[in-house]
Amino acid sequence: MAFCISSSFSPSACNLHFHSIKSTPRSFSTKKQSRFSCRASSDDNEDFLYAPAEAGDGFSFSGGKYSDEPSPADEWLKKGKYVKAHAVSGTGESAKDPFFGLKMGGGSQASSELFRWFCVEEGNTESSSIVLIHGFPSQAYSYRKVLPILSKNYHAMAFDWLGFGFSDKPQPKYGFDYTMSEYVSSLGSIIDELITTKATLVVQGYFAPVVVKYASTHPEKLENLILLNPPLTSKHANLPSTLSIFSNFLLGEIFSQDPLRASDKALTSSGPYKMKEDDAMVYRRPYLISGSAGFALNAISRAMKKELKTYVEEMREILMDKSFKVRTTICWGQRDRWLDFEGVEDFCKESKHNLVELPMGGHHIQEDSSEEIGQIIARIVRQKNLL
Repeated sequence: MAFCISSSFSPSACNLHFHSIKSTPRSFSTKKQSRFSCRASSDDNEDFLYAPAEAGDGFSFSGGKYSDEPSPADEWLKKGKYVKAHAVSGTGESAKDPFFGLKMGGGSQASSELFRWFCVEEGNTESSSIVLIHGFPSQAYSYRKVLPILSKNYHAMAFDWLGFGFSDKPQPKYGFDYTMSEYVSSLGSIIDELITTKATLVVQGYFAPVVVKYASTHPEKLENLILLNPPLTSKHANLPSTLSIFSNFLLGEIFSQDPLRASDKALTSSGPYKMKEDDAMVYRRPYLISGSAGFALNAISRAMKKELKTYVEEMREILMDKSFKVRTTICWGQRDRWLDFEGVEDFCKESKHNLVELPMGGHHIQEDSSEEIGQIIARIVRQKNLL
């Protein structure tokens, strides 16, 4: 027997397929391990979550909350550590469900005093430091192939922003509201914890305005600033529909809880990136183990939709300002489906910042052209050290 539940919100909405087999009598002490998986269909118009009915609640996906199956996410977590940084604001009241006012689970609660950031660190701590900062929506995991390249000669590290990956994801209004200004101040806190000397900051996508804002007020902390497909023009100041949907009332809250929309579609619709199943399970993991990731995504999307235009304009002004002395390089994947290249070259010429074009890269250029990006970053740092 099999049945299908389909969402009617859009043609690409998630379809849940449950397959059951005729049950046979067995004792309660017998344990049988169920195998199930979460994967995207090859059809671009459909996404599927597969799970046997005997698995229980339909959310026991491989590597998910109730699974005993090994997961690629476990291996990634073993490589990292938690760093405490940025003070928790608010009254310390326990987070409650925005709909029913019920106390939420631990994943939605703020830490007691300082937030926990998931960080992966490789290389010699005595060497020049490079901090790799992911975009929206992504994780530090996106730099997994860049880290080994840089760690051969440098001290390389990557972290998950608050609300992303495996860092804390407090319920909005209970310690962190996910505004752009909060991200600027929290970036300062985590940088202070990670490094004690100057560093090269590398940032991808829609978090570039946050990092540029930080760089403008803390130039003494930076050796280099490298921007990967940042929103540079006025046309870039609006989120693409794939991301802005998460900010919508009700529908956005629903889609933010869908691991396939929040990770798979958000990452693969922006360029040529083809996600392998093992990698997909790492990106989906936060959405499978707790609703806190979805609540955070919804809040971040709303803030971005409201504030991005202002921050993009401010970033342009900072990068154009002759008093901004941080050595800046802009790397651009030409196959970006979200941000048009038109106007980028002219901006770089006018602002006198270096431009590196990568014809095979998309918006998440560290995924599409990881080896190239790693070599480019290493070359920029090496050139600076030779000056």
